[in-house]
Amino acid sequence: MTLVQLEYIIAVDTYRSFVAAAEKCYVTQPTLSMQIQKLEESLGVKIFDRSRQPVVPTEIGEKILEQARTVLTESKKINELLQTEKGELTGELRIGVIPTVAPYLLPAVISNFLKKHDKLKLQIWEYTTEQIVQELKLGTLDCGLLSTPIHDSSINEIPLFYETFVAYVSEKSSLYQKKILSAEEIADEKLWLLNEGHCMRGQVLNICNYKHNQSKEGSFDYNTGSVETLKRMVDLNGGMTILPELSISNYDEDQLQNVRYFRAPEPVREISIVTPQNYVKKQAINLLKNEILQLVPDRFKTKRKKEVMGFAL
Repeated sequence: MTLVQLEYIIAVDTYRSFVAAAEKCYVTQPTLSMQIQKLEESLGVKIFDRSRQPVVPTEIGEKILEQARTVLTESKKINELLQTEKGELTGELRIGVIPTVAPYLLPAVISNFLKKHDKLKLQIWEYTTEQIVQELKLGTLDCGLLSTPIHDSSINEIPLFYETFVAYVSEKSSLYQKKILSAEEIADEKLWLLNEGHCMRGQVLNICNYKHNQSKEGSFDYNTGSVETLKRMVDLNGGMTILPELSISNYDEDQLQNVRYFRAPEPVREISIVTPQNYVKKQAINLLKNEILQLVPDRFKTKRKKEVMGFAL
């Protein structure tokens, strides 16, 4: 049994295809298949059911794959120990970020981080929370940046900050005349929301136990994954939306006229770095954490007089 063979079976499990796994491992498909067959022969069991498409692990194969992931994770810690000893930070860090965080936080974080650690390659994907959790479990991401808690015992959460939710209100709305809002006051307002599948949608609905219903003011639902589109819909069609505060950091004075804060306890979302429970690249992830904390406002770093909005995956 070799580490390479374990890498190959994990690749097949991840991509559910011998051809795709070979491409990701940069070997020919016959080479990969031969090594997996050798491993199966040495163990005396079949790890994959090749009669099904896409290929799936057998019952014993699932247990072997779980242990293989643990073995590979532990083996990678040897290189991490050596890097720490030498004071180096090399290799790559694969990060998944939810779309409602990425454009408002990452550009500055990436710029500052790479200036300090230019030998480390960052690979970043925008995914939904559910996708990030799945990729972490498969081992195709090292960490994620998303809203928590997610209530998954296999995922480690490192809370970073608590971002305030604010209302963006049309000039046509009766709420425009108010300087500060309560959750109850927005319950009957036309509210523009993100698509199903975005955790922020659930958090916004939880702010006021809002039941989404556009029927009294229109015959359509507009489905979007973009915070910027929500703001634009309010400008053109009235009503209101709820935005994370970092998204308004570049608003001009005219746009800020439409922003309203909530009474205490202010609704917030907890933003965390998430990893598998047994994870590697701890030095790089800790440096990423410190870089983020340097960039967010100090008032985001406490939960005092705030209420963390939950959501369901």
